[in-house]
Amino acid sequence: MISPWLSNAKQVSCKGAKAQKTREFRSIPWLRAFAPLREVCLIALMLVTPALAEPVLDGKDGRNLALDRFQPKSMLRLPDRQTPRAKFSVVDVHVHPRLKLRSVPEQLDEFVRVMDQQNIAVCVSLDGQLGEALEEHKKYLWTKYRDRFVIFANIDWRGDGQKDDPSSWACHRPEFGRRMARALADAKQRGAVGLKVFKQLGLGYRNPDGSLIAVDDRRWDPIWEACGKLGMPVLIHTADPVAFFQPIDRFNERWEELHRHPDWSFAGEEFPSHGELLAARNRVIERHPQTTFLGAHVANYPENLAEVGRWLDRYPNLYVEIAARIAELGRQPYTARAFFLKYSDRILFGTDGPRPPGRLTPHWRMLETRDEYFTYAENQYPPQGLWSIYGLYLPDEVLRKVYSENAVRLIPGIKERLEKFGKNGNPR
Repeated sequence: MISPWLSNAKQVSCKGAKAQKTREFRSIPWLRAFAPLREVCLIALMLVTPALAEPVLDGKDGRNLALDRFQPKSMLRLPDRQTPRAKFSVVDVHVHPRLKLRSVPEQLDEFVRVMDQQNIAVCVSLDGQLGEALEEHKKYLWTKYRDRFVIFANIDWRGDGQKDDPSSWACHRPEFGRRMARALADAKQRGAVGLKVFKQLGLGYRNPDGSLIAVDDRRWDPIWEACGKLGMPVLIHTADPVAFFQPIDRFNERWEELHRHPDWSFAGEEFPSHGELLAARNRVIERHPQTTFLGAHVANYPENLAEVGRWLDRYPNLYVEIAARIAELGRQPYTARAFFLKYSDRILFGTDGPRPPGRLTPHWRMLETRDEYFTYAENQYPPQGLWSIYGLYLPDEVLRKVYSENAVRLIPGIKERLEKFGKNGNPR
């Protein structure tokens, strides 16, 4: 009887919870007849069976290694071309001062100091919102730094509706699209130069019946049409990394990240697939050829640059920006370099910042140098995949386009700010 009992105890120990071990031990059928002996047996087992101790997954002495303890130190000795700042002045088309700086003036001062240090001339705030909220954001950014920021507005899908009652949301009331078109015209009068659409459209906002609102719902066509007529580019974030739509299992290349942030997962039938979301976005782009669309995060498919290239070939009003995707681009340097060279007129620079210097300098290193196998973030654990990246060593002509020239051509208000930055003694 001891052998199967001990085997069961070992299985319980592998689950890692002492309370669970005790419960399962007490539930062993033959021990129920000897209730007075259970506690004695349990204590004896804990004392004499080392296998029941919590496993130490540190990788030493032949032991298994927990993934979150894996911190390999590369033995490669490679050139490190220092890139403390961008070679040319940069326009960062993807930052969130309201969301990440919490509208704190001192934090804005520090971020502008970092911009100066890193040679970032102008940033595009994607947190403008509408109406009085836009006025508040303008005051925050423009009281001291009007020449360093332009602002994109945001759609207010919920309005004064209840958070947990989609049927009460503004977007489900008649003529919402036309009302938002008028609100965007007002935002332009107030100084906004574009529209940012967050990924909640497609992955978060719901219809009254509980279904997710479709990106290509015809009700929103007046919004996209208005942006075209107003000359306001639409920076649209649709979907997320492909791995976020896959099961969180041993085959998922972002397992460690999703283990830390399980709420980032969109796997399961309750969500559209990655492909379905991007197809819906592309239908919007195709239906509105007079509107300029900026696909956030390399159109959220940097894992397949060939497909992104086909979209760029098919939709002349589509451009992409690279915010928070250097981990994806830098691990495929040959393919990424060819993509940048072929589509140099269609790619804009972005970071999803504000970022500290340690998260900014890898951008310059990846885009400008031939360096091999370096980290893309200062974190203990790389935040977007357990790998390193490589430099693309882009020509100066391409760097200038990606860093600023494409943004100057597409986004109102950038050109004059960039010129002032250059006149103030900063290198172009």
